[in-house]
Amino acid sequence: MIELGINGILWFLTLAVLFSSASGIALWHHRRFTKRSRGMPSYSLPHSEEKTQLDSLIEPHTANHVGQSGLMSLFENADAFAARAVSTVKAGRSLDMMYYYWSTDLTGWLLVREVLAAADRGVRVRLLLDDAHVHGLDPVYLALSRHPQIEVRLFNPTRIRGKSVHRALELLLGVARFNRRMHCKAWIVDGQLAIVGGRNIGDSYFGVANKGQPNTRDSDIMLVGPAVGQVETIFDNYWNSELSLPIAKLSPNLKVNLQLLRNRFGRKAKAARVQAFKAQSLDGQDAAAILTNRLFWTEAVRVVADPPEKAFGLHNEPWMAEAIQTVIGAAKSDVQLTTPYFVPGAIGMAALTKLAQKGINISLLTNGLSATDIVLAHGAYRRYREKVLMAGIDLYEFAPPTHEKRKRDFLHSKVFVIDHQVAFVGSFNFDLRSAFLNTEMGVLFEQPDLVAELSDIFKRDTAPAQSYVLSMHGPILQWHLARPGLPQVMVFEPEVPVFWRGFSWLIGHLPIHSYL
Repeated sequence: MIELGINGILWFLTLAVLFSSASGIALWHHRRFTKRSRGMPSYSLPHSEEKTQLDSLIEPHTANHVGQSGLMSLFENADAFAARAVSTVKAGRSLDMMYYYWSTDLTGWLLVREVLAAADRGVRVRLLLDDAHVHGLDPVYLALSRHPQIEVRLFNPTRIRGKSVHRALELLLGVARFNRRMHCKAWIVDGQLAIVGGRNIGDSYFGVANKGQPNTRDSDIMLVGPAVGQVETIFDNYWNSELSLPIAKLSPNLKVNLQLLRNRFGRKAKAARVQAFKAQSLDGQDAAAILTNRLFWTEAVRVVADPPEKAFGLHNEPWMAEAIQTVIGAAKSDVQLTTPYFVPGAIGMAALTKLAQKGINISLLTNGLSATDIVLAHGAYRRYREKVLMAGIDLYEFAPPTHEKRKRDFLHSKVFVIDHQVAFVGSFNFDLRSAFLNTEMGVLFEQPDLVAELSDIFKRDTAPAQSYVLSMHGPILQWHLARPGLPQVMVFEPEVPVFWRGFSWLIGHLPIHSYL
């Protein structure tokens, strides 16, 4: 028995050494490949004397607010789509975009079509996508990159494309590296306008999910004025990072045809569903109404982001979590936290508890199990519910009524409001993945009218019709709800099957929370 045990340990150590060696060799080869395959550096274009349509639309407003940036809330799904589409139509110089996820569905295709039309007008287009959701779509993005005005780069990509045993092996040997993703979202047009926030590109993010699928509740901030330059600098840092590789270098032998892609756009544009959506979101509105009528002005705005080197695990510069922690830690009266996934870890939980003990009123809104799109993340969150409530923090779980034709909407907003004076809107979830693994981006600002708007949305989303209220009755966790046909108080997660509750409980007991 002892001999068997020693042999087993030796086998385990041998395998561990072999795996570590293979991973080290794979990393060395990948770093060599990335250095050979990097694209030429490029940077945001300066404003020119020849005015674009967007210049003519925005500059009269910025001229009246020298030194200030204009901020507009894009919390409604239709507004968020319209701002992206219309600003692209008005583009005449440059279009820079970075996204974690760009779906090739109705809204995804419509926006790609406008991007391609802008390139046809001579607009320089740079598109940076995280590689996690690009596999299988290489032909689409490679075809776009065949346009002389468009370059597509992928962040932290695998070298081996498509589905194969070799790609699976590459992912296995580089699991620590490939688990780090670019979660930033930014849309920058002509250096005049930028959209930053939590939305990816796809139907659910713009309120037109197919039947049986959920829509999201999400948040973006549109910026004009000096703050746009901050977004451009962040984009350039990511674009020129050694982790951002041209897709043309990754799939050089893949045969694609841009004209076939154009033909595909033409067929899709004729579909009744597409025409109905365009009429609903764009018809009857002009560009000024969409892009300038609701601007709020302030000097107190800062665009914050993780450095791209965070994806290497390097901490040579401050990470975004530190900026968030500083702002929340300075609260004097109250904090409202809206986050789809809440996995604060021991340090984050201790920080919130310390604030609550100082008398700061803290309210937290996150997805309930009946609304979440990631049960794994919910399983990690459930371990913190009792701690949150015992610290004196108000806890709400988002769970609006189900739509007759689709699943329940889920919360995707990442919004923090401090003392009704300072707010953050961005891609940062209050979880360990955002803090330590993904790269994130967002806007910190002070602007009374816009901050008040965010607080009103928090009140709306925590109302009984939209959320459950959680409390402790002795050692028992309770959900308080207002749902026809259900009790007002329940002692297990409402409106979900037993299987999902059991699965969530199991995840909560696994040591994987820093990866969720």
